[in-house]
Amino acid sequence: MATVNQHTDIWNTAGVAALPGHVSEEQFVAWAQANPSVRAEWTEGETVVMSPAGRDHNSLQIWLSYLLLTYLDHRPIGEILGPEFMVRLLGGRSRRIPDLLFVAKSNSHLVRETHFDGSPDLVVEIVSADSQSRDYREKYLEYEAAGVREFWIVDPLSHRIEAYRLGDDGRFVLIDEADGKIASSVLDGFYLRNEWPWATPRPTALSLLKEMGIV
Repeated sequence: MATVNQHTDIWNTAGVAALPGHVSEEQFVAWAQANPSVRAEWTEGETVVMSPAGRDHNSLQIWLSYLLLTYLDHRPIGEILGPEFMVRLLGGRSRRIPDLLFVAKSNSHLVRETHFDGSPDLVVEIVSADSQSRDYREKYLEYEAAGVREFWIVDPLSHRIEAYRLGDDGRFVLIDEADGKIASSVLDGFYLRNEWPWATPRPTALSLLKEMGIV
């Protein structure tokens, strides 16, 4: 995990004042607001600086975002936020920036101007080379502990999709693939096939929603 203080030379060169190794939530928020060009998360007092998203990562995020937004056009049950919208988890012990998050209408009162204050109904993380342990382990455990209803990991490095739903015991349960589909338990009728994100070109949102029976 890369912390701000481990990159002091880089950020000082860019004119960004480095934070000490352990900071409060208030200190992190003030620093993040003063340096909006720096992509950073905060967890248990440590500031995690993330590399800028690459072209493939960005392209996949846009495709997924458009697919989900088009789904919600036809089934308006909530809203999609991201990729730079912060989530305040675990009563202020963590602030993460998922690639995408879904908030059901019943939780819309938790959406603030600059962050979501609570546990999103669904979170999507797209794995980057520098985020594998963060997405598969650290964020998995944080999202589970926070009560996120569903967590999707989309991994361009291994061409793999993993999805988890929150079980009755508060632990994530892997959503098994059935008939080539990984089906959401939060978004009624929505699913992904593992081959879709890696296809060239990727299938259009309209064609996929027709297959799902949404349109």
